[in-house]
Amino acid sequence: MITAFRIIAFLEGISYILLLFIAVPVKYLLEDESYVKLLGMPHGLLFVAYIALAFVVRAEQKWSNFILTKILMAALIPFATFYIDFKYLKPLAK
Repeated sequence: MITAFRIIAFLEGISYILLLFIAVPVKYLLEDESYVKLLGMPHGLLFVAYIALAFVVRAEQKWSNFILTKILMAALIPFATFYIDFKYLKPLAK
């Protein structure tokens, strides 16, 4: 399950960065909503999968509420899912 969570965390982080730093500026600067429409749904699905898998892996790894909160908050901060992977998930994959 850790490998699946790491993949989802990576993809969620990439989709969030693309949405936030490419699609949204294009929408407001060039008045073209197509990138937001293209990236919005995949990002939303990856976000939901990230949250769901965080709870599954929490039960599996017996994480504290503090660690779970950090992992859940990472989904809201750009680049934070990469830190979570490095700090918490990668050591578990070994």
